[in-house]
Amino acid sequence: MNEATEARPARVLVVDDEPTLLRAMEALLRRKGHEVVGLDSSIAATQRLAQEDFDVALFDIKMPQLSGLELLNAVKHRRPEVEVIMMTGHATVETALAAVRAGAYDYLTKPFEDVEVVARAVAKAAERKMLFDRNRQLESALREREGTPAEGLVGNSAPMREVTRMVEAVAYSATTVLITGESGTGKELVARALHTRSPRRSHPFVALNCGALTETLLESELFGHVKGAFTGAQRDQRGLFDAADGGTIFLDEIGDIPLSTQVRLLRVLQEGEIKRVGSADPVRVDVRVLAATHRDLPKLVKAGRFREDLFYRLNVINIPLPPLRERVEDIPLLAHHFVRRYAERLGKKVRTVAPEALELMCGYRWPGNVRELENAIERAVVLCRGDSVVPGDLPPAVTGRTAPLVREVPASGDEAAWLALSYAAAKEQALRRFEKGYVEALMRACDGNISAAARKAGMDRSNFKRVLRKYRTDVEPDAEDEGGSSRALA
Repeated sequence: MNEATEARPARVLVVDDEPTLLRAMEALLRRKGHEVVGLDSSIAATQRLAQEDFDVALFDIKMPQLSGLELLNAVKHRRPEVEVIMMTGHATVETALAAVRAGAYDYLTKPFEDVEVVARAVAKAAERKMLFDRNRQLESALREREGTPAEGLVGNSAPMREVTRMVEAVAYSATTVLITGESGTGKELVARALHTRSPRRSHPFVALNCGALTETLLESELFGHVKGAFTGAQRDQRGLFDAADGGTIFLDEIGDIPLSTQVRLLRVLQEGEIKRVGSADPVRVDVRVLAATHRDLPKLVKAGRFREDLFYRLNVINIPLPPLRERVEDIPLLAHHFVRRYAERLGKKVRTVAPEALELMCGYRWPGNVRELENAIERAVVLCRGDSVVPGDLPPAVTGRTAPLVREVPASGDEAAWLALSYAAAKEQALRRFEKGYVEALMRACDGNISAAARKAGMDRSNFKRVLRKYRTDVEPDAEDEGGSSRALA
Protein backbone atom coordinates (compact mmCIF):
# COMPACT_ATOMS: atom_id res chain seq x y z
CA MET A 1 0.00 0.00 0.00
CA ASN A 2 1.26 3.48 -0.89
CA GLU A 3 2.06 5.42 2.28
CA ALA A 4 0.75 8.61 0.71
CA THR A 5 -2.66 7.00 0.48
CA GLU A 6 -2.81 6.49 4.23
CA ALA A 7 -1.05 9.75 5.07
CA ARG A 8 -3.49 11.97 3.20
CA PRO A 9 -7.09 11.02 4.03
CA ALA A 10 -9.66 12.91 2.00
CA ARG A 11 -13.39 13.43 1.77
CA VAL A 12 -14.43 11.32 -1.21
CA LEU A 13 -17.72 11.11 -3.13
CA VAL A 14 -18.30 7.88 -5.10
CA VAL A 15 -21.19 7.73 -7.60
CA ASP A 16 -21.97 4.45 -9.39
CA ASP A 17 -25.30 2.79 -10.21
CA GLU A 18 -23.83 -0.73 -9.63
CA PRO A 19 -24.56 -1.39 -5.91
CA THR A 20 -21.98 -4.17 -5.50
CA LEU A 21 -19.10 -2.14 -6.94
CA LEU A 22 -20.22 0.95 -5.06
CA ARG A 23 -20.11 -0.84 -1.68
CA ALA A 24 -16.74 -2.41 -2.50
CA MET A 25 -15.17 0.96 -3.31
CA GLU A 26 -16.68 2.53 -0.18
CA ALA A 27 -15.17 -0.23 1.97
CA LEU A 28 -11.76 -0.01 0.22
CA LEU A 29 -11.44 3.77 0.59
CA ARG A 30 -12.60 3.72 4.22
CA ARG A 31 -9.90 1.16 5.00
CA LYS A 32 -7.39 3.65 3.59
CA GLY A 33 -8.59 6.24 6.07
CA HIS A 34 -10.79 8.37 3.78
CA GLU A 35 -14.22 9.75 4.66
CA VAL A 36 -16.50 8.32 1.97
CA VAL A 37 -20.00 9.15 0.75
CA GLY A 38 -21.41 6.59 -1.69
CA LEU A 39 -24.41 7.35 -3.92
CA ASP A 40 -26.12 5.33 -6.66
CA SER A 41 -27.86 8.38 -8.22
CA SER A 42 -26.18 11.16 -10.18
CA ILE A 43 -29.11 13.49 -9.39
CA ALA A 44 -28.59 12.91 -5.66
CA ALA A 45 -24.89 13.57 -6.21
CA THR A 46 -25.53 17.04 -7.66
CA GLN A 47 -27.58 17.88 -4.56
CA ARG A 48 -24.85 16.68 -2.17
CA LEU A 49 -22.18 18.57 -4.12
CA ALA A 50 -24.23 21.76 -3.84
CA GLN A 51 -24.45 21.39 -0.06
CA GLU A 52 -21.14 19.81 1.00
CA ASP A 53 -17.41 20.04 0.30
CA PHE A 54 -15.46 17.12 -1.18
CA ASP A 55 -11.80 16.72 -2.06
CA VAL A 56 -12.14 13.92 -4.61
CA ALA A 57 -15.07 12.48 -6.58
CA LEU A 58 -15.29 9.21 -8.55
CA PHE A 59 -18.01 9.02 -11.22
CA ASP A 60 -19.11 6.14 -13.40
CA ILE A 61 -19.59 7.38 -16.96
CA LYS A 62 -22.64 5.26 -17.84
CA MET A 63 -25.49 6.17 -15.49
CA PRO A 64 -29.22 6.81 -15.95
CA GLN A 65 -30.76 10.29 -15.52
CA LEU A 66 -27.42 12.12 -15.76
CA SER A 67 -24.28 10.63 -17.30
CA GLY A 68 -20.91 10.80 -15.59
CA LEU A 69 -19.66 13.33 -18.16
CA GLU A 70 -22.67 15.54 -17.55
CA LEU A 71 -22.08 15.23 -13.81
CA LEU A 72 -18.41 16.11 -14.36
CA ASN A 73 -19.40 19.26 -16.25
CA ALA A 74 -21.81 20.22 -13.47
CA VAL A 75 -19.12 19.74 -10.81
CA LYS A 76 -16.49 21.74 -12.68
CA HIS A 77 -19.04 24.51 -13.20
CA ARG A 78 -19.97 24.69 -9.51
CA ARG A 79 -16.94 23.27 -7.67
CA PRO A 80 -13.88 23.47 -9.94
CA GLU A 81 -11.53 22.70 -7.04
CA VAL A 82 -12.87 19.12 -6.65
CA GLU A 83 -10.57 16.53 -8.26
CA VAL A 84 -12.71 14.14 -10.35
CA ILE A 85 -11.79 10.59 -11.40
CA MET A 86 -13.93 9.00 -14.13
CA MET A 87 -14.64 5.24 -14.28
CA THR A 88 -16.04 3.25 -17.19
CA GLY A 89 -16.50 -0.30 -18.42
CA HIS A 90 -16.86 1.00 -21.99
CA ALA A 91 -13.58 2.81 -22.53
CA THR A 92 -12.98 4.63 -25.80
CA VAL A 93 -10.45 7.22 -26.83
CA GLU A 94 -13.29 9.67 -27.46
CA THR A 95 -14.76 9.39 -23.95
CA ALA A 96 -11.31 9.60 -22.36
CA LEU A 97 -10.50 12.79 -24.29
CA ALA A 98 -13.93 14.25 -23.49
CA ALA A 99 -13.38 13.58 -19.77
CA VAL A 100 -9.91 15.15 -19.73
CA ARG A 101 -11.10 18.19 -21.69
CA ALA A 102 -13.96 18.63 -19.21
CA GLY A 103 -11.46 18.73 -16.33
CA ALA A 104 -11.19 15.12 -15.07
CA TYR A 105 -8.02 14.39 -13.10
CA ASP A 106 -7.86 10.68 -14.04
CA TYR A 107 -9.70 8.04 -16.07
CA LEU A 108 -9.99 4.39 -14.87
CA THR A 109 -11.20 1.37 -16.84
CA LYS A 110 -13.47 -1.26 -15.23
CA PRO A 111 -13.17 -4.03 -14.24
CA PHE A 112 -10.12 -3.06 -12.23
CA GLU A 113 -7.18 -5.46 -12.47
CA ASP A 114 -6.27 -4.45 -8.92
CA VAL A 115 -8.50 -2.41 -6.59
CA GLU A 116 -5.35 -0.71 -5.33
CA VAL A 117 -5.38 1.19 -8.64
CA VAL A 118 -8.43 3.06 -7.33
CA ALA A 119 -6.78 3.72 -3.96
CA ARG A 120 -3.62 5.08 -5.61
CA ALA A 121 -5.62 7.31 -7.96
CA VAL A 122 -7.61 8.74 -5.04
CA ALA A 123 -4.39 9.28 -3.02
CA LYS A 124 -2.76 11.23 -5.85
CA ALA A 125 -5.89 13.29 -6.45
CA ALA A 126 -6.19 14.02 -2.72
CA GLU A 127 -2.55 15.12 -2.59
CA ARG A 128 -3.10 17.45 -5.54
CA LYS A 129 -6.17 18.91 -3.81
CA MET A 130 -4.21 19.29 -0.56
CA LEU A 131 -1.46 21.21 -2.37
CA PHE A 132 -4.11 23.42 -3.97
CA ASP A 133 -5.66 24.16 -0.55
CA ARG A 134 -2.26 24.71 1.03
CA ASN A 135 -1.31 27.20 -1.66
CA ARG A 136 -4.54 29.08 -1.07
CA GLN A 137 -3.88 29.20 2.69
CA LEU A 138 -0.32 30.44 2.17
CA GLU A 139 -1.52 33.20 -0.16
CA SER A 140 -4.07 34.31 2.44
CA ALA A 141 -1.51 34.20 5.25
CA LEU A 142 0.98 36.20 3.17
CA ARG A 143 -1.60 38.89 2.47
CA GLU A 144 -2.50 39.07 6.17
CA ARG A 145 1.18 39.32 7.13
CA GLU A 146 1.78 42.10 4.62
CA GLY A 147 -1.47 43.84 5.51
CA THR A 148 -2.64 43.51 1.91
CA PRO A 149 -6.41 43.05 1.50
CA ALA A 150 -8.10 41.08 -1.27
CA GLU A 151 -7.47 42.81 -4.57
CA GLY A 152 -8.85 46.36 -4.69
CA LEU A 153 -10.56 46.22 -1.29
CA VAL A 154 -9.30 48.92 1.09
CA GLY A 155 -10.46 49.13 4.68
CA ASN A 156 -9.87 47.70 8.12
CA SER A 157 -13.26 48.34 9.73
CA ALA A 158 -15.32 45.44 11.06
CA PRO A 159 -17.78 45.55 8.12
CA MET A 160 -14.94 45.48 5.56
CA ARG A 161 -13.13 42.69 7.40
CA GLU A 162 -16.33 40.67 7.07
CA VAL A 163 -16.51 41.44 3.34
CA THR A 164 -12.90 40.33 2.90
CA ARG A 165 -13.60 37.16 4.89
CA MET A 166 -16.56 36.36 2.64
CA VAL A 167 -14.49 36.96 -0.50
CA GLU A 168 -11.80 34.59 0.77
CA ALA A 169 -14.40 31.97 1.73
CA VAL A 170 -16.29 31.79 -1.57
CA ALA A 171 -13.71 32.82 -4.18
CA TYR A 172 -12.50 29.27 -4.83
CA SER A 173 -15.94 27.81 -5.58
CA ALA A 174 -17.95 28.37 -8.75
CA THR A 175 -21.04 29.32 -6.74
CA THR A 176 -23.14 32.23 -7.98
CA VAL A 177 -22.71 35.32 -5.78
CA LEU A 178 -25.06 38.30 -5.40
CA ILE A 179 -23.30 41.48 -4.27
CA THR A 180 -25.64 44.08 -2.80
CA GLY A 181 -25.16 47.64 -1.65
CA GLU A 182 -25.70 51.27 -2.51
CA SER A 183 -24.18 52.72 -5.66
CA GLY A 184 -20.52 53.57 -5.25
CA THR A 185 -19.79 51.04 -2.50
CA GLY A 186 -17.42 48.99 -4.68
CA LYS A 187 -19.50 46.07 -5.96
CA GLU A 188 -17.38 45.58 -9.09
CA LEU A 189 -14.20 45.63 -6.98
CA VAL A 190 -15.60 42.75 -4.93
CA ALA A 191 -16.50 40.88 -8.13
CA ARG A 192 -12.97 41.34 -9.47
CA ALA A 193 -11.50 40.19 -6.14
CA LEU A 194 -13.63 37.04 -6.31
CA HIS A 195 -12.41 36.34 -9.84
CA THR A 196 -8.75 37.08 -9.08
CA ARG A 197 -8.76 34.72 -6.09
CA SER A 198 -10.57 31.93 -8.01
CA PRO A 199 -9.24 29.02 -10.10
CA ARG A 200 -10.68 30.90 -13.10
CA ARG A 201 -8.30 33.85 -12.71
CA SER A 202 -6.33 32.95 -15.87
CA HIS A 203 -9.56 33.15 -17.89
CA PRO A 204 -11.57 36.27 -18.83
CA PHE A 205 -13.42 38.56 -16.44
CA VAL A 206 -16.25 40.24 -18.35
CA ALA A 207 -18.42 43.00 -16.82
CA LEU A 208 -21.68 44.48 -18.07
CA ASN A 209 -23.99 47.17 -16.67
CA CYS A 210 -27.39 45.64 -17.40
CA GLY A 211 -29.24 48.90 -16.81
CA ALA A 212 -27.42 50.75 -19.58
CA LEU A 213 -28.90 48.86 -22.57
CA THR A 214 -32.31 48.35 -24.16
CA GLU A 215 -33.88 44.88 -23.99
CA THR A 216 -32.86 43.83 -27.51
CA LEU A 217 -29.33 45.16 -27.19
CA LEU A 218 -28.95 43.59 -23.74
CA GLU A 219 -29.89 40.11 -24.97
CA SER A 220 -27.66 40.46 -28.02
CA GLU A 221 -24.78 41.68 -25.86
CA LEU A 222 -25.18 38.82 -23.37
CA PHE A 223 -26.05 35.87 -25.60
CA GLY A 224 -24.94 36.98 -29.06
CA HIS A 225 -27.09 36.87 -32.20
CA VAL A 226 -27.26 35.32 -35.64
CA LYS A 227 -27.41 37.20 -38.91
CA GLY A 228 -30.88 38.62 -39.54
CA ALA A 229 -32.05 38.23 -35.92
CA PHE A 230 -33.11 41.89 -35.89
CA THR A 231 -32.70 45.05 -37.93
CA GLY A 232 -29.00 45.78 -38.25
CA ALA A 233 -27.85 42.23 -37.45
CA GLN A 234 -25.76 41.84 -40.60
CA ARG A 235 -23.56 39.01 -39.33
CA ASP A 236 -23.32 36.42 -36.56
CA GLN A 237 -22.06 37.90 -33.30
CA ARG A 238 -20.81 36.10 -30.21
CA GLY A 239 -22.06 37.42 -26.86
CA LEU A 240 -20.39 38.14 -23.54
CA PHE A 241 -21.17 34.67 -22.18
CA ASP A 242 -19.11 33.29 -25.08
CA ALA A 243 -16.35 35.79 -24.33
CA ALA A 244 -16.32 34.80 -20.64
CA ASP A 245 -16.25 31.04 -21.30
CA GLY A 246 -14.04 29.41 -18.68
CA GLY A 247 -13.98 32.61 -16.64
CA THR A 248 -16.37 34.95 -14.85
CA ILE A 249 -19.15 37.28 -15.98
CA PHE A 250 -20.20 40.18 -13.74
CA LEU A 251 -23.75 41.46 -14.27
CA ASP A 252 -24.09 44.84 -12.59
CA GLU A 253 -27.53 46.32 -11.87
CA ILE A 254 -29.15 42.90 -12.33
CA GLY A 255 -32.39 44.31 -10.90
CA ASP A 256 -32.87 46.38 -14.06
CA ILE A 257 -33.09 43.52 -16.57
CA PRO A 258 -36.51 42.90 -18.20
CA LEU A 259 -38.52 39.76 -17.43
CA SER A 260 -37.91 38.24 -20.89
CA THR A 261 -34.14 38.46 -20.38
CA GLN A 262 -34.53 37.03 -16.88
CA VAL A 263 -35.95 33.83 -18.43
CA ARG A 264 -32.92 33.44 -20.71
CA LEU A 265 -30.51 34.13 -17.86
CA LEU A 266 -32.24 31.53 -15.70
CA ARG A 267 -31.59 28.94 -18.42
CA VAL A 268 -27.87 29.73 -18.33
CA LEU A 269 -27.75 29.24 -14.58
CA GLN A 270 -29.80 26.03 -14.66
CA GLU A 271 -28.51 24.34 -17.81
CA GLY A 272 -25.13 25.97 -18.46
CA GLU A 273 -26.15 26.82 -22.01
CA ILE A 274 -27.24 29.85 -24.03
CA LYS A 275 -29.30 30.40 -27.16
CA ARG A 276 -28.20 33.24 -29.39
CA VAL A 277 -30.87 35.77 -30.38
CA GLY A 278 -32.55 34.45 -33.54
CA SER A 279 -31.32 30.88 -33.07
CA ALA A 280 -32.89 27.79 -31.50
CA ASP A 281 -29.58 25.95 -31.14
CA PRO A 282 -28.20 25.70 -27.57
CA VAL A 283 -24.52 26.49 -26.97
CA ARG A 284 -22.72 25.14 -23.88
CA VAL A 285 -20.81 27.68 -21.78
CA ASP A 286 -18.75 27.34 -18.61
CA VAL A 287 -19.06 30.68 -16.84
CA ARG A 288 -19.26 31.71 -13.21
CA VAL A 289 -21.96 34.35 -12.75
CA LEU A 290 -21.53 37.21 -10.28
CA ALA A 291 -24.36 39.72 -10.04
CA ALA A 292 -24.83 43.03 -8.23
CA THR A 293 -27.62 45.44 -7.49
CA HIS A 294 -28.47 48.45 -5.34
CA ARG A 295 -32.15 47.52 -5.51
CA ASP A 296 -34.25 45.54 -3.02
CA LEU A 297 -34.70 42.34 -5.06
CA PRO A 298 -37.13 40.63 -2.63
CA LYS A 299 -39.33 43.70 -2.93
CA LEU A 300 -39.14 43.51 -6.75
CA VAL A 301 -40.04 39.80 -6.55
CA LYS A 302 -43.16 40.62 -4.51
CA ALA A 303 -44.07 43.31 -7.05
CA GLY A 304 -43.77 40.79 -9.91
CA ARG A 305 -40.86 42.69 -11.50
CA PHE A 306 -38.20 40.07 -10.80
CA ARG A 307 -38.52 36.30 -11.10
CA GLU A 308 -38.45 34.48 -7.78
CA ASP A 309 -36.68 31.42 -9.23
CA LEU A 310 -33.96 33.63 -10.73
CA PHE A 311 -33.54 35.48 -7.44
CA TYR A 312 -32.87 32.22 -5.58
CA ARG A 313 -30.46 31.08 -8.30
CA LEU A 314 -28.50 34.32 -8.02
CA ASN A 315 -28.67 34.62 -4.24
CA VAL A 316 -26.78 31.41 -3.42
CA ILE A 317 -24.20 33.56 -1.61
CA ASN A 318 -24.94 37.17 -0.70
CA ILE A 319 -22.15 39.65 0.05
CA PRO A 320 -23.67 42.90 1.36
CA LEU A 321 -21.43 45.98 1.13
CA PRO A 322 -21.71 48.64 3.83
CA PRO A 323 -22.18 52.30 2.85
CA LEU A 324 -19.18 54.50 3.61
CA ARG A 325 -21.08 56.31 6.39
CA GLU A 326 -21.17 53.00 8.30
CA ARG A 327 -17.39 52.54 8.15
CA VAL A 328 -16.12 56.04 8.91
CA GLU A 329 -12.89 54.65 10.36
CA ASP A 330 -11.91 53.57 6.82
CA ILE A 331 -12.13 57.11 5.40
CA PRO A 332 -8.54 58.16 6.32
CA LEU A 333 -7.17 54.92 4.88
CA LEU A 334 -9.19 55.34 1.67
CA ALA A 335 -8.25 59.02 1.40
CA HIS A 336 -4.52 58.31 1.58
CA HIS A 337 -4.93 55.39 -0.83
CA PHE A 338 -6.56 57.64 -3.42
CA VAL A 339 -4.06 60.47 -2.80
CA ARG A 340 -1.19 58.10 -3.67
CA ARG A 341 -3.02 56.81 -6.74
CA TYR A 342 -3.86 60.21 -8.22
CA ALA A 343 -0.62 61.90 -7.23
CA GLU A 344 1.25 59.23 -9.18
CA ARG A 345 -1.19 59.30 -12.08
CA LEU A 346 -1.21 63.11 -12.36
CA GLY A 347 2.48 63.62 -11.65
CA LYS A 348 1.79 65.71 -8.52
CA LYS A 349 3.91 65.80 -5.37
CA VAL A 350 0.95 65.48 -3.01
CA ARG A 351 1.88 63.11 -0.18
CA THR A 352 -0.75 63.35 2.54
CA VAL A 353 -4.04 64.83 3.77
CA ALA A 354 -4.11 67.58 6.39
CA PRO A 355 -5.84 66.63 9.70
CA GLU A 356 -8.48 69.34 9.30
CA ALA A 357 -9.33 68.00 5.82
CA LEU A 358 -9.63 64.47 7.21
CA GLU A 359 -11.90 65.76 9.96
CA LEU A 360 -14.23 67.29 7.37
CA MET A 361 -14.24 64.09 5.32
CA CYS A 362 -15.03 61.97 8.38
CA GLY A 363 -17.94 64.29 9.24
CA TYR A 364 -19.50 64.14 5.77
CA ARG A 365 -22.09 61.42 5.00
CA TRP A 366 -20.86 60.49 1.49
CA PRO A 367 -24.18 59.65 -0.20
CA GLY A 368 -22.17 58.61 -3.27
CA ASN A 369 -20.01 56.35 -1.07
CA VAL A 370 -16.45 55.37 -2.05
CA ARG A 371 -16.92 56.55 -5.63
CA GLU A 372 -17.79 60.05 -4.40
CA LEU A 373 -14.79 60.01 -2.04
CA GLU A 374 -12.48 58.97 -4.87
CA ASN A 375 -13.80 61.77 -7.10
CA ALA A 376 -13.35 64.27 -4.25
CA ILE A 377 -9.73 63.19 -3.73
CA GLU A 378 -8.97 63.31 -7.45
CA ARG A 379 -10.31 66.89 -7.54
CA ALA A 380 -8.31 67.77 -4.42
CA VAL A 381 -5.06 66.41 -5.88
CA VAL A 382 -5.61 68.40 -9.07
CA LEU A 383 -6.21 71.62 -7.09
CA CYS A 384 -3.60 71.04 -4.39
CA ARG A 385 -0.64 73.47 -4.54
CA GLY A 386 1.48 71.90 -1.82
CA ASP A 387 2.27 68.42 -0.61
CA SER A 388 -0.84 68.09 1.56
CA VAL A 389 -4.57 68.19 0.71
CA VAL A 390 -6.21 70.99 2.73
CA PRO A 391 -9.91 71.84 3.26
CA GLY A 392 -9.88 74.39 0.41
CA ASP A 393 -9.03 71.60 -2.05
CA LEU A 394 -12.15 69.61 -1.16
CA PRO A 395 -15.55 69.96 -2.90
CA PRO A 396 -17.96 72.48 -1.37
CA ALA A 397 -20.38 69.72 -0.38
CA VAL A 398 -17.72 68.16 1.86
CA THR A 399 -16.59 71.42 3.47
CA GLY A 400 -20.18 72.49 4.12
CA ARG A 401 -20.14 75.56 1.89
CA THR A 402 -23.22 74.32 0.00
CA ALA A 403 -24.46 71.40 2.09
CA PRO A 404 -24.21 71.96 5.85
CA LEU A 405 -22.98 69.04 7.87
CA VAL A 406 -25.89 67.26 9.52
CA ARG A 407 -24.96 66.72 13.14
CA GLU A 408 -26.51 63.90 15.09
CA VAL A 409 -29.22 64.90 17.55
CA PRO A 410 -28.36 64.03 21.17
CA ALA A 411 -30.17 60.96 22.50
CA SER A 412 -33.39 61.71 24.34
CA GLY A 413 -31.85 60.81 27.71
CA ASP A 414 -28.66 62.82 27.18
CA GLU A 415 -29.77 65.97 28.99
CA ALA A 416 -26.25 67.44 29.23
CA ALA A 417 -25.85 67.39 25.46
CA TRP A 418 -29.25 69.00 24.93
CA LEU A 419 -28.62 71.67 27.54
CA ALA A 420 -25.34 72.60 25.87
CA LEU A 421 -27.40 73.88 22.91
CA SER A 422 -29.57 76.95 22.68
CA TYR A 423 -33.29 76.40 22.14
CA ALA A 424 -32.99 77.53 18.52
CA ALA A 425 -29.99 75.27 17.81
CA ALA A 426 -31.61 72.25 19.47
CA LYS A 427 -34.85 72.82 17.57
CA GLU A 428 -32.98 73.18 14.26
CA GLN A 429 -31.06 69.95 14.82
CA ALA A 430 -34.21 68.05 15.79
CA LEU A 431 -36.05 69.33 12.73
CA ARG A 432 -33.14 68.43 10.47
CA ARG A 433 -33.00 64.92 11.91
CA PHE A 434 -36.73 64.46 11.37
CA GLU A 435 -36.62 65.97 7.88
CA LYS A 436 -33.67 63.85 6.81
CA GLY A 437 -35.11 60.61 8.20
CA TYR A 438 -38.49 61.33 6.62
CA VAL A 439 -37.25 62.03 3.09
CA GLU A 440 -34.83 59.08 3.17
CA ALA A 441 -37.63 56.74 4.29
CA LEU A 442 -39.85 58.08 1.51
CA MET A 443 -37.14 57.57 -1.12
CA ARG A 444 -36.59 53.98 0.03
CA ALA A 445 -40.34 53.29 -0.01
CA CYS A 446 -40.61 54.71 -3.53
CA ASP A 447 -37.53 52.91 -4.85
CA GLY A 448 -35.66 56.17 -5.48
CA ASN A 449 -38.48 57.73 -7.57
CA ILE A 450 -38.54 61.43 -6.66
CA SER A 451 -41.93 62.13 -8.25
CA ALA A 452 -43.59 59.24 -6.40
CA ALA A 453 -41.98 60.30 -3.11
CA ALA A 454 -43.19 63.90 -3.57
CA ARG A 455 -46.76 62.69 -4.23
CA LYS A 456 -46.64 60.49 -1.12
CA ALA A 457 -45.42 63.48 0.93
CA GLY A 458 -48.20 65.70 -0.45
CA MET A 459 -45.59 68.16 -1.72
CA ASP A 460 -44.86 69.83 -5.01
CA ARG A 461 -42.05 67.91 -6.76
CA SER A 462 -39.68 70.89 -6.94
CA ASN A 463 -40.19 71.70 -3.24
CA PHE A 464 -39.62 68.08 -2.25
CA LYS A 465 -36.48 68.01 -4.37
CA ARG A 466 -35.16 71.14 -2.64
CA VAL A 467 -35.57 69.42 0.74
CA LEU A 468 -33.95 66.26 -0.60
CA ARG A 469 -30.93 68.18 -1.92
CA LYS A 470 -30.08 69.33 1.60
CA TYR A 471 -29.10 65.78 2.42
CA ARG A 472 -28.22 64.23 -0.94
CA THR A 473 -25.51 65.57 -3.24
CA ASP A 474 -26.44 63.18 -6.06
CA VAL A 475 -29.75 64.94 -6.86
CA GLU A 476 -29.53 67.20 -9.89
CA PRO A 477 -30.98 70.75 -9.75
CA ASP A 478 -34.60 70.81 -10.92
CA ALA A 479 -34.44 72.70 -14.20
CA GLU A 480 -36.22 70.76 -16.95
CA ASP A 481 -36.08 67.51 -15.01
CA GLU A 482 -39.52 66.15 -15.85
CA GLY A 483 -40.86 62.76 -16.85
CA GLY A 484 -42.02 61.40 -13.52
CA SER A 485 -39.38 58.67 -13.36
CA SER A 486 -36.33 60.72 -12.48
CA ARG A 487 -34.16 58.85 -10.00
CA ALA A 488 -31.67 59.94 -7.42
CA LEU A 489 -28.47 57.92 -7.55
CA ALA A 490 -28.67 55.97 -4.33
